[in-house]
Amino acid sequence: MWPFSRQPTIPVLRFTGPIGMATPLRPGLSLASYAGAIDKAFSLSKLPGLAVVINSPGGSPVQSNLIFKRLRQMAAEKKKKIYVFCEDVAASGGYFLAIAGDEIYADPSSIIGSIGVVSRSFGFVELLERAGIERRVYTAGANKNQLDPFLPEDQEDVERLKAIQKDVHDVFIGLVKERRLGKLKAPDEELFSGAFWSASKAAEFGLIDGISDMRSKMQQVFGDKVRFKVVEPERGGLLSRLRRAPGASAIGLGGLAFADDLVSAAETRTMWSRFGI
Repeated sequence: MWPFSRQPTIPVLRFTGPIGMATPLRPGLSLASYAGAIDKAFSLSKLPGLAVVINSPGGSPVQSNLIFKRLRQMAAEKKKKIYVFCEDVAASGGYFLAIAGDEIYADPSSIIGSIGVVSRSFGFVELLERAGIERRVYTAGANKNQLDPFLPEDQEDVERLKAIQKDVHDVFIGLVKERRLGKLKAPDEELFSGAFWSASKAAEFGLIDGISDMRSKMQQVFGDKVRFKVVEPERGGLLSRLRRAPGASAIGLGGLAFADDLVSAAETRTMWSRFGI
């Protein structure tokens, strides 16, 4: 029994959607948008733990790392244990957030992993030629126009990009090894290949601690009378977000916001569809 007169309360933080991808109408997962909610969640209850629910296909490695660090900093400061629960997907940056947990659980059908780094683009060189379009670009700096999708691919640019990706990948790998120390049970070549797995396989590899849902695990740890309090990030209303949209005053309130939102929705759909969702 916990020594509190009222029902024990578990704060719950939910991280849902792509990380770092945002438009005025679609706030993304970022430290700026979640810092207040994180701080509040760690101060809400006297219980020595809180729950973090993750449903994310990934996104920005920088924002993933910033959120991860804030969670670990607050856990150390408040002396609380973080229990992570993965929903549909905790992959790439989503798994980066998951390793902030002291214990990680998932649904049997969850997708876990994708510990890697990816950069996507297109090449439109032949399209411009067929359309008879002459593109003119002026730069100061020899590499300012590298990886331009309207120019033929330059192998030096590709190698430079791969070197950057390796640096980012190494940071990711290092944190996984640190946070899952003594639990990983598969060779590095498999764990860090960018592949993703079902929850049962992820548990076998040591990427998660087991199969469970939030309510069952928290009742097991804190008792059957535990209740849950979801802590939401503060967001401005729709009108205020439209007013902040770039170019809103020039083309009508939120005109570019809606255009940006359509592009963001397409990119988001692509990220989710990679995992069959």
